[in-house]
Amino acid sequence: MSRKITIEPVTRVEGHGKVTIHMDDLGNVTQSRLHIVEFRGFERFVQGRPYWEAPVLVQRLCGICPVSHHLAAAKALDVIVGAGTGDGLSPTGEKMRRLMHYGQMFQSHSLHFFHLSAPDFLFGIDGDPALRNIIGIALTRPELAVQGVMMRKFGQEIIRATAGKKIHGTGAIPGGINKHLTLEEKNEFLHGADPLNADKMVNWASEAIEFFKNYYAANKSFIENFAHFPSNHLSLVRKDGALDLYHGVLRAVDAEGKKVLNDVDYQEYNQYIEEEVRPWSYMKFPYLKHLGKEKGWYRVGPLARLNTADFIPTPLAQKEFEAFKALTHGKPNNHCLLTHYARLIETLHAAEMIRELLNDDDLLKGELVVKGTKQKEGIGLIEAPRGTLFHHYRINDHDQIEMANLIVSTTNNNEPMNRSVNFVAKEIMTGKDVITEGMMNAVEVAIRAYDPCLSCATHALGKMPLEITLVNSENQVIDRKRSFS
Repeated sequence: MSRKITIEPVTRVEGHGKVTIHMDDLGNVTQSRLHIVEFRGFERFVQGRPYWEAPVLVQRLCGICPVSHHLAAAKALDVIVGAGTGDGLSPTGEKMRRLMHYGQMFQSHSLHFFHLSAPDFLFGIDGDPALRNIIGIALTRPELAVQGVMMRKFGQEIIRATAGKKIHGTGAIPGGINKHLTLEEKNEFLHGADPLNADKMVNWASEAIEFFKNYYAANKSFIENFAHFPSNHLSLVRKDGALDLYHGVLRAVDAEGKKVLNDVDYQEYNQYIEEEVRPWSYMKFPYLKHLGKEKGWYRVGPLARLNTADFIPTPLAQKEFEAFKALTHGKPNNHCLLTHYARLIETLHAAEMIRELLNDDDLLKGELVVKGTKQKEGIGLIEAPRGTLFHHYRINDHDQIEMANLIVSTTNNNEPMNRSVNFVAKEIMTGKDVITEGMMNAVEVAIRAYDPCLSCATHALGKMPLEITLVNSENQVIDRKRSFS
């Protein structure tokens, strides 16, 4: 008797998606897919708009990572107004944008770990769903709940000070930034009352890493056998190979660490990356052209960034990076759940970078905007919390956008997310006649490791329960489970 399991929607992620799992007559999982079921179409919405509106318009894609879209669009328009490709801005313009970006990384990573993923670690993947959530953390580990809330608040205050608002700000404009940081803001971030100061954020980020390392030590076998498979990894890196979340060149490595994309100029990304369309999802499937569809897919995000970078240019995060790399003897790490470890190392790096930037007086004074010879086309890349984000625009003679192409982080992770779903489904559902809530959550845990933003990826908003229905080949319902976790 063949069966089909549907998980709809996936919970504790941003946006709407569902999973379908097909089983044959012997109870073997034969196919598993993550479907993105809503469509937004921002690439069409922005056409005809004046190009300078793009940094404000496109961040409406998402309320979770608007800063990433804001900055990626601004970087693309820097090229159009002749201000260069990321390092051509004034020192004030670049450092204010970097501060904004690291504030975004810090708050987004903190939100994901403490609010969305930590419940699975604290209460178990098959723990009581009534407790396995942020409310459960607040009831049982209030210090962690407070830490997560305050870390996110600090990052959001950095965004407010640099972008003008915590959500959907206007700070980045073509060629630079529209404001300085004030001395009062700088002093408050550096020396404000505990816990809202940079030193406390660095300390808390370090403690979060220790929390996960302890969990890893106690659950090593589970973590290393959960959704692990070889893949390519892609990200921006600084020209000297350092981790750089704001600007750099494109690098990709294979599962053994060999470079398969060797530090290329991202203005030429479309020479190297193609997007495949499949009929069962609104989300595309990118791949490296020279490797083809079958072998050219890749991961992006925290795990990929630590696999492609040679080092991290802040001391505390570099020390943690060395310990992380030692787990696989310097080879790329392909363990899905260790993405959380990598994410927390980046959180520490972001806190260190925020503290370093706040001590730079260029934030307080200096030229805000630079411009040069106008171009008709520009490409902006940035490392968003979830991975490499591409914004590509072309304008006409009337300064209107005539073409826009966005490849967002979650789109880049489409194939590995599907493979993770299939891996877990085969491991835990093969031969099973009854659905358990823990089985459903295990599939979601695999997806949540990527911190997907499904709204961004479809170019959907709202909140619905999770429902899985098991039916036989005659379409008769055998079992149904519903969850609001």
